[in-house]
Amino acid sequence: MKRFDNYKRNLAVLSRAGEQDLSNEFIIGGIIDKFSLQFELGWKVLKELLRYEGVAIAATGSPREILKAAYRFYPCMDESIWLGMLAQRNNMAHMYDGAAAAELAGKVINEFIPAFQKLSDSIEEKYHGVLEELA
Repeated sequence: MKRFDNYKRNLAVLSRAGEQDLSNEFIIGGIIDKFSLQFELGWKVLKELLRYEGVAIAATGSPREILKAAYRFYPCMDESIWLGMLAQRNNMAHMYDGAAAAELAGKVINEFIPAFQKLSDSIEEKYHGVLEELA
């Protein structure tokens, strides 16, 4: 699945965030941008996989609906973390404070990247051999 390949590729880059100079606002901005892209790829991968599983909500679901439906299929997903990601993604347009951006970058590194990686591992395990066949 091309979208899952993009998810893994972006995650490989995002996973290096903790090695960067977190006092640099451009680095923090880059981490936040990569997080936003990773979240978008994540819920859209879940949407495609739920469609494959025959879940009706996948045809029209919003990110929140897709995440809630995905918990049944992917026990590795922590609902509070994923809904927290959604809230952070939605609030990013209103983030004007450098301290708030730095705090979000810290959450990305300490909470969100591990959650993205858990999902990636779970998908690879569950759909091994099927991913290439999916659109």
